[in-house]
Amino acid sequence: MGARDPQFITVGKNGEERRIAVLKTESNSPTLLWLSGFKSDMTGSKAEALAGYGEQHGQEVIRFDYSGHGQSSGAFEDTCVSDWLEETEAVFDRFCTRDTILVGSSMGGWMALLLALSRKASGRIKGLVLIAPAVDFTEELMWKQRFTDDIRNAILQEGHWEQPSEYSEEPYIITRKLIDDGRKHLLFGRPLHIGAPVTILQGALDPDVPASHAQRLVEALPQDDVTFTIVPDGDHRLSRPQDIDLLLRSIEALSDG
Repeated sequence: MGARDPQFITVGKNGEERRIAVLKTESNSPTLLWLSGFKSDMTGSKAEALAGYGEQHGQEVIRFDYSGHGQSSGAFEDTCVSDWLEETEAVFDRFCTRDTILVGSSMGGWMALLLALSRKASGRIKGLVLIAPAVDFTEELMWKQRFTDDIRNAILQEGHWEQPSEYSEEPYIITRKLIDDGRKHLLFGRPLHIGAPVTILQGALDPDVPASHAQRLVEALPQDDVTFTIVPDGDHRLSRPQDIDLLLRSIEALSDG
């Protein structure tokens, strides 16, 4: 199945149904589940590299687009963290029937942690590889750190604000719904125990998710086996050839563990 020929599943009910595009390359265990970042999709360079790695090493790879992203249905400005988590859980429940390693980039790192906690009892999550994990980013990185009083007032009064993007010509539409809903899923400030090895890859020059944010996550996981790697000249995407090589080596180390 190629990147232009996904299968679709329906997630949600009572008028909230979304068609979610899923790509699955069937092979051996452990399954690699890719979780994309905010406004990213399953055809990005790291996701494609993961799919190629799976084919080369005979490992099953599953990737999908959140609603409002890529080939899935919905308008981005109508979606929120609860929707994306529900879709993540639905894909995991339906497709990840064997041992699984979660690979999450930026917001996908937050999704991976939320999924690992909600599906911990399944016993199928064998490890996490997180790239610049944007844990609680709607609150900690947007609302508290980057948004000025004018931006916050615009969101509260008008219901949205258009954020210029360094990665796209189109602005990100940040809605009050996104901010309010994100507060239902915050992880910092409460004890976290994933119960599986966690590898964190972080660029020291990341302007979007600072290294201090990743360090905060390390400190929030005192009971887990955490490997924290700083890439001194790395940016947010960590998508250069040497960055992808580090990602794939990290996945291989967990797969062999």
